[in-house]
Amino acid sequence: MNSEIKVAPLLFVALLISPLLSQGQDTPVRNRELKGRIVETGEGIPNVHLLNLSAERATITNAEGYFSMDTRVGDTVLISAIRYERKTFVVTDQMLESSGLQIEMVPFVNELEEVVVRPYNLSGKLDEDLLNLSVEEPVTAASLNLPNAYAKKRTQAERQLIEAKTGGGLIPLNPVLNAISGRTKMLKKRLARDQAYLQTQEVRARYADSLFVSELNIPEIRIPDFMYFCEMDSEFAGLADSEDLLKMWDFLKAKGLEYRKANELE
Repeated sequence: MNSEIKVAPLLFVALLISPLLSQGQDTPVRNRELKGRIVETGEGIPNVHLLNLSAERATITNAEGYFSMDTRVGDTVLISAIRYERKTFVVTDQMLESSGLQIEMVPFVNELEEVVVRPYNLSGKLDEDLLNLSVEEPVTAASLNLPNAYAKKRTQAERQLIEAKTGGGLIPLNPVLNAISGRTKMLKKRLARDQAYLQTQEVRARYADSLFVSELNIPEIRIPDFMYFCEMDSEFAGLADSEDLLKMWDFLKAKGLEYRKANELE
């Protein structure tokens, strides 16, 4: 009887304390899928990078602007897109529960600096002037006047724009209808965006990602955002077209300093 009297109070205390102990334990926060669409005036934007800065994850929108990524409430997400202003937001419960999340992007307006036209054929840059020297034309399909020598494979955006601006029959209605509806304007913007995206990707491909990390101190997950940061500079397109690796690298180093300072990565 004595042993039973001693055990019962201990059992009662254990049952009383156990719920309190379980409440004190931290409940792990699970990842949840954030789904949505990046748009401009209702039109989906492809090739938009979303960087989860809190979890160091990234994803990219598809051809229609849709995306999905694992996040947690409170994560900070950075959106980077060519020709658009960068945008940052914090993930909320409402966003994770939404079935039609749309994020509107604002076009980036880049004012070009004054352009100076040289009165002479020489630029003073040896590598560029050498390209202007007259040399014998190599034997190519073009020099032999072969059929389709100058044919270029068009992208989907180019084909859609051509279709929108042309039409068959005696009274072609496609150009008129597409101009009124705004489809032609939208397709022109999409084509320019695609071309800018390809140019930026080509520049990035000229250098190993390890150089961005080791030499420019840009975290690997932020390289896409850094490239868009560079693309917004009016000098970027000209340097990209010149394919001068040294000049472009000097440009990237200078922009790296600006980027780290602007994003407090020092």
